[in-house]
Amino acid sequence: MSERYNPFTGKRVVAGLDDPVPAAAALGLEPPRFCEQCGRRMIVQVSPDGWWAKCSRHGVLDSTMLERR
Repeated sequence: MSERYNPFTGKRVVAGLDDPVPAAAALGLEPPRFCEQCGRRMIVQVSPDGWWAKCSRHGVLDSTMLERR
């Protein structure tokens, strides 16, 4: 199983350890700032109709991708 990282804090996700999500992120008001796959800080652009975030290693994540889930 590969390591996962919290997209809002950049900390490695460890089973059994509490890593709270910031309130704004829980409400969907804050885009992720860190890559879930590697924990690197991403370039983030916010616009009135959404956001996109780019990891130098794993590419672009767009708010419309998360809406489809």
